[in-house]
Amino acid sequence: MDAMTAMAASGLRSRLESLDMLANNVANTSTSGYKADREFYGLYASPEAVDSGQGVTMPVIERPWIDLAQGAMLPTGNTLDLALSGKGFFTVQSPGGSLYTRNGSFHLAADGTLTTADGYPVSGTAGAVLRLQTTGKIDVSRDGTVTQDGQIVGQLQLVDFPGAAGLAKRGNNYFRAAGAVPAAPADAATTVEQGRLEASNTGTAESAVRLISIMRQFEMMQKAASTALDMSKEAVEQVAKV
Repeated sequence: MDAMTAMAASGLRSRLESLDMLANNVANTSTSGYKADREFYGLYASPEAVDSGQGVTMPVIERPWIDLAQGAMLPTGNTLDLALSGKGFFTVQSPGGSLYTRNGSFHLAADGTLTTADGYPVSGTAGAVLRLQTTGKIDVSRDGTVTQDGQIVGQLQLVDFPGAAGLAKRGNNYFRAAGAVPAAPADAATTVEQGRLEASNTGTAESAVRLISIMRQFEMMQKAASTALDMSKEAVEQVAKV
């Protein structure tokens, strides 16, 4: 494969990966607490380029990263809708272990357990399951303390990680701990907002602009690949005439 075709093919692949991430972001525009995926581009130098100084340098997505920027706070009036203002995550208990989420759209199970929409129990401090009465006024203070009819039931377990390095997306708007980085208590500045949900941080207008930009780049790469193939074809035909 000639250098021009190789560079165009690498560019096409990286733009396809960008489109996949962008499509997932757009699909989750209305998902509470969703955190957008972003990409970091780099250049890959082929071994021939390193050895001879003349090889092919190709654009690639060096690594994707999770944008943990705060989403807008949307009032719902539902006492079991909770949002986090600041850094941190709610902790929930799945069959496979602890998971973390910014989606505070919680529910009460038949036995009074506070759960996510998927039925995972929400963790209190020290990993205790929060159980409430199915009737009675529920209040959640800014530090995550849960009271019902004036009686303290427990406190939400709020954790954080040093950047996104210790997190990996698991699907359904959950995160899991990645590597050896343990979860730590959330910063004292992080507060719980009752009766609100955090909106997705994808940005509808931004996603639309990026989609147009990536599509234009993709078309340019296609044209470059097509031009390279035409040039190669012309070269072969000229050699055949000699």
